[in-house]
Amino acid sequence: MHQTLAVAFSGGLDTSYLVARYAEAGHKVLAITVDTGGWTREGREALRAHALRLGAAEHVLLDGLDALYDHHISWLIRGNVMRGGVYPLAVGVERVAQARLFAAEAAARGATLLVHGSTGAGNDQVRFDVALRALAPAAEVIAPIRDEALSRATTMAWLAERGLGPLQSDATLSINRGLWGTTAGGRETHDPWAAPEEDAWTTTTAPSQAPAEGTTFVLGFEEGLPVSVDGEPLRGWEAVEALADLGAAHGFGRGIHLGDTILGIKGRIAFEAPAAAILIPAHRELEKLVLTGGQRFWKDHLGNLYGDLVHEARFLDPLARDIEAFLASSQRRVTGEVRVTLRQGALMITGVRSPYSMVAVQETAYGEHTSLWTAEDARGFCRIHGTAQVLAARAGGAQ
Repeated sequence: MHQTLAVAFSGGLDTSYLVARYAEAGHKVLAITVDTGGWTREGREALRAHALRLGAAEHVLLDGLDALYDHHISWLIRGNVMRGGVYPLAVGVERVAQARLFAAEAAARGATLLVHGSTGAGNDQVRFDVALRALAPAAEVIAPIRDEALSRATTMAWLAERGLGPLQSDATLSINRGLWGTTAGGRETHDPWAAPEEDAWTTTTAPSQAPAEGTTFVLGFEEGLPVSVDGEPLRGWEAVEALADLGAAHGFGRGIHLGDTILGIKGRIAFEAPAAAILIPAHRELEKLVLTGGQRFWKDHLGNLYGDLVHEARFLDPLARDIEAFLASSQRRVTGEVRVTLRQGALMITGVRSPYSMVAVQETAYGEHTSLWTAEDARGFCRIHGTAQVLAARAGGAQ
């Protein structure tokens, strides 16, 4: 029976095959693309032409930048989320935003079958399956590449027989470019000892080729989110784009992440995320100035947990909303400016200030003097503070 179906369309090999296959079978195919960054105007036009050439009844391009930043990236900034201490979840956070917008658009257009091109080995199959089943319970969700164990050679040959192919050539590196970062997987990233070659880095200047003098700028925050660069107002995804360009020009933001996938195997990718690599350290430094130690302690734990929820396809768990409520409360005083220097792939934070500075009101110079207590108070505190250790030593427990 012919039906209206929606394909989450990227223009790559797998989704190109799916559009062409279902169009050839007589279905009305809606090729839906959610732009979460990385597409030029020429690229969008080429993508539309490609979808129609494959047989799609319509190509729908959704602007996902505001939704990606407002509902997803903003929480990663507030939570200082870096998986494994290095990776800003560039792909995982995109997939959540894409699945949400794709499901809503497909439902609005009456699609009863939702199709995505994930394989059976990666994280994305879980992210799309979980999100689409939760957000579009009346629709059927399928992933034919995975479910039928179709190889790239098979789908490439099928398209070639019809004079078709993917929008981009089949390469040994899989590049995913989005607002929050660019990832590269394949080839030497599969070997944890192999270093990526220079062509794996597609958006950043090589550090050795970046300007030797570097650059210094002031990044402004309001309630935990970036609002200006050197006094120029920039908000939302525009601030991310501006910082990405700035960092890339100075060879900053490259990294390699080795970690655990949702399925329990290890995965390794190279990534370029200059904006995240600037924003999160700067945001963390401002928090050190205005938050208490207890706030930062629990933020570290809950930020890591929030990152796990995003990465592991559990973003729709109500727990994520609870953590967001905590993060929002914690950011009420995270307002101020951070001075940042970038130089040939390195970052240094050289200054931070805020109207809520706890340094400014503490009436003390660390290691020198204070008016908050007397020497006698300090001596008594030291004596009491060490009581447990003194007792342990007396009992023979000290090492």
